[in-house]
Amino acid sequence: MFSACSEQKGNPTVNSSLTNVEPASNGFSDYTPVTIENCGMNSTYKKPPERVVTLDQPATEVMLALGLEDRMVGTAYLDNQIPPKYQKAYAKVPVLAKQYPSREVLLATEPDFVYASFPGAFGREDTSGRQDLLSLGINSYLSPQGSREICKPGMETMENVYSEIRNIGRIFGVEERARKLIASLQEQIQETQNKLGKVETPRQVFWYASEDPPYTIIPGSLPNQILELAGGQNVFQEEGEGTYVKVNWEDVIARNPQVIILSDATWSPAQKQKQFFQSNPAYLQIKAVQEEQFVVIDYSYSVSLVSTAEGVRQLAKALYPEGFQ
Repeated sequence: MFSACSEQKGNPTVNSSLTNVEPASNGFSDYTPVTIENCGMNSTYKKPPERVVTLDQPATEVMLALGLEDRMVGTAYLDNQIPPKYQKAYAKVPVLAKQYPSREVLLATEPDFVYASFPGAFGREDTSGRQDLLSLGINSYLSPQGSREICKPGMETMENVYSEIRNIGRIFGVEERARKLIASLQEQIQETQNKLGKVETPRQVFWYASEDPPYTIIPGSLPNQILELAGGQNVFQEEGEGTYVKVNWEDVIARNPQVIILSDATWSPAQKQKQFFQSNPAYLQIKAVQEEQFVVIDYSYSVSLVSTAEGVRQLAKALYPEGFQ
């Protein structure tokens, strides 16, 4: 079975013009072969993949944002609803499973390219699942953003996001679309930063990722950069290998965050998370709980590539609403 992702699942907008791009041409005459190094594996593409399966929402959104839905023969594992601008294109793609499909279901689609954001999507917590596909002549791409232990991307930054979009653009011969998508994300983030202005005293934030044991985001993670771009400051600065780090509730209470971020997902509703804090007398000592300063953000905004700019905007607006009147 293709099992749950290694990164803990806990927690979109591009220019409308990008949704109107013409379908990718099936002609390969002007395609330049490329070799892509991805998480320790090299793959050479002599033509663009034609039968693509995406195994999770972040990968799916990249394909849709680049106008490549006509290349997709399957998709899986939604964390939240697909952004409205992509729903029409998404509806054309067969959904193979509610979560990750079995190996048999995946191979039945006869894919030539499998794209995922977490190593567990390939059935193993290392690269051997991808090597298994390669032995069958199937190329794959694993997002470094969701696979820090394997891919070693260092700090997760927006430049890593842009690099992945560029790579997918190169693989499919749609570099110009990728360039426009990246420019759109950069413009949106800059627009949010302009509205935000200089934040003299950042609000102190606890990004809640799980209950028992408690996990939160680490400084080198993409969610943490989204938080910083939105003008917030993580109350935990502990380093770790992945996106999340285990902490303890005593430290959460002691650091007394002003705001708690709840990541809303199909498999972990934010309302249930909020009730968890409000029903435990010990957590009533936390300023954010006392003042009901909970910010709900779609989980997909914290792991998606094409939704990061919208995640920054929504967080900034929630933390500093005065700048977004």
